Amino acid sequence: MGLKLHDIVPWGRSLDEYIHMFQLSAADLDHRIVDCAAGPASFNAEMTALGRSVLSCDPIYHFSVSDIEQRIQDTKDIILAGVQANLDAYVWDTLASPEHLCQVRLATMQTFLADFPDGLAAGRYLASELPVLPFGDRQFGLALCSHFLFTYSEHLTLEFHQQAIQELCRVADEVRIFPLVTLSGDRSPFLPSILDYLNQSTPHIAHVETVGYEFQKGGNQQLKIIVQ
Repeated sequence: MGLKLHDIVPWGRSLDEYIHMFQLSAADLDHRIVDCAAGPASFNAEMTALGRSVLSCDPIYHFSVSDIEQRIQDTKDIILAGVQANLDAYVWDTLASPEHLCQVRLATMQTFLADFPDGLAAGRYLASELPVLPFGDRQFGLALCSHFLFTYSEHLTLEFHQQAIQELCRVADEVRIFPLVTLSGDRSPFLPSILDYLNQSTPHIAHVETVGYEFQKGGNQQLKIIVQ
């Protein structure tokens, strides 16, 4: 494993945020779901408590609870300072302030940390990463990926995006990716090429969909892919 813990900036989101980011319906939540680049989100823990099926993938799961918790403590103030310095880049409605954001994120990640040992033992958390997943074809009803593809367009190539999305389409009947803007808030330059590739070079049906969630300004759309 080449990933080092100091490369990771843990930042987890909740079930409620997933529902709004991905416009998840009650029927969607009944699918077998794979969450890729899931990080320390509480989505798996909360869904499991509701009797739903989620498998979360992320290279961070190579590390122990104490290691991940320490990394959260080491980086939270850096993230908070970054948000405070760029207040105008965010929509402050549901979250009232950077301090409130940090409080909510820390609570979410504590839920993940409490669930992680049991979830790891049960096989609900898997130390795996795109663009290669250890699953069979169409093993899941729905694949989700938040704040990774398109978000890191400055760090990940177009080829990586194509390979990763191909892999998501291989393992699930439907794929949803959120958001479509980069860390700087600009629309990913890869999106037009990805849409052309999916709609012209594959049998899949892909379109951009506006969702009822916006924290990063302009980050209120997802890419939805119906796998054929």
